Amino acid sequence: VQLQASGGGLVQAGGSLRLSCAASTSTFSNYNMGWFRQAPGKEREFVAAIRWNGGITDYANSVKGRFTISRDNAKNTAYLQMNSLKPEDTAVYYCTCGRQAWGSRTSDVGYYYWGQGTQVTVSS
Repeated sequence: VQLQASGGGLVQAGGSLRLSCAASTSTFSNYNMGWFRQAPGKEREFVAAIRWNGGITDYANSVKGRFTISRDNAKNTAYLQMNSLKPEDTAVYYCTCGRQAWGSRTSDVGYYYWGQGTQVTVSS
């Protein structure tokens, strides 16, 4: 499975971006999808996840209420809508997929495949 992330860029604080993650697999609907991010000098951290059937989502406390994860299984694509962006959201954002138990959704260990990352920069 190959994942292609896109949609990153430079935006002012308070602005919005929409990240996309296109998967090259016909079994996309079998995978939980996740977004992680890594800022310079920091460890990679969980941002959001959506269960394989799209019925359940979860978010890091730092983005809850501002970010929305979604998926379109017919298009083999996941999305991360980011609103009210803050400078501390600046990072490389990675999409990932896995078939782990939902209880392990926030750990990067359970995810099988990773995209190349897309840079998000929020200026103050």
